[in-house]
Amino acid sequence: MSRPIVVVTERGYRRFVGGHPWIYRGDLVSTEGGISSGDIVLVRDGRARNLGFAFFSSSSLIALRMLSREEEPDEAFFKRRIERAVDLRRRLRAERAMERVVYGESDGIPSFIVDRYGDVVVFQTLCGGADRIKEMLVGILRDLLNPRSVVERNDPSVRKLEGLEPVSKLAWGEPVDEVWCREGELDVLVRPLVGQKTGVFLDQQENHEAARAYARGRVLDGFSYQGGFALQVATRAESVLAVESSADALTALRANAARNGVTNVETREANVFDQLTELSRRHERFDMVILDPPAFAKNKEAIAGALRGYKEINLRAMNLLGPGGILLTCSCSYHLTEPLFVDLLREAAADTGRSLQLLERRTQSGITRSCWRCRRATI
Repeated sequence: MSRPIVVVTERGYRRFVGGHPWIYRGDLVSTEGGISSGDIVLVRDGRARNLGFAFFSSSSLIALRMLSREEEPDEAFFKRRIERAVDLRRRLRAERAMERVVYGESDGIPSFIVDRYGDVVVFQTLCGGADRIKEMLVGILRDLLNPRSVVERNDPSVRKLEGLEPVSKLAWGEPVDEVWCREGELDVLVRPLVGQKTGVFLDQQENHEAARAYARGRVLDGFSYQGGFALQVATRAESVLAVESSADALTALRANAARNGVTNVETREANVFDQLTELSRRHERFDMVILDPPAFAKNKEAIAGALRGYKEINLRAMNLLGPGGILLTCSCSYHLTEPLFVDLLREAAADTGRSLQLLERRTQSGITRSCWRCRRATI
């Protein structure tokens, strides 16, 4: 098959041979063959050596997303890649009711995300190349996963960088608004068309279940969303206060609680920063505090402000813990490294006159999570 050709600089060549999946616009030398955004192109270096095939974008700073070195990216190629991703997940872990099946670049199909909720499959095509072939990809998913429904959840803002419109709709199969899936010992409500990401935060699933081991007494869950942490720890705790600013999320949390017969969770619609301050003013104490905030640093320029925000919210949480209390704290800010996160926690502890003992460090999909035992400082 004849493909348009893109020639890259020496720096672009070094990125490619170094295994980086992206080549940026500044590393393009020339194009040949009537190229348009979303095309699959042949990539060459300045010596006319074929480097491989890639998705091309004319609008994003990421101009090339590498697909393969030698294999022709036809339908059979994409089917093999998806089959390999599905087989890998099945080999590495016991099948879950909710799971990510395809991880984009990691599975060799850039910007293509596939999540499964029972017999409902939800996909995202986040670049022009993947979006161009999405009907073919849906057909492959139907053959391999035999779903009841396939949902297109293409509303992330990153698509704007590719000149793509937001889309959230049923792509194939039966209409679906809600799906009940099992997470650990509990049923969880998933809303593929309107919930966060593709329905829920799948990256925290194992950590929700792991949090139960630390739960006791009175628990505060900040940024509770639909209750992923709150409902799991409620099975061990005396009571849980779930604080969340989204009324819709709290409605789902209460539905989850009712479905599972959980009666010891109180929901409170409020700004978490303000609520922590108010609880501290009233001298309330908790045996466990959970913090799972949204990203405070979405780019490098936001790091300084994010550090202040993370330190402040963790400091307020520590002030609410009794002796021996447990702090489960999370960051999903890519640009906030783990050493920086640990340092700010130490600083927050010092400012509250307490010491911390690290009990467990958990990561999933590049997200840092830590669990600490908080003690009053002794002199």
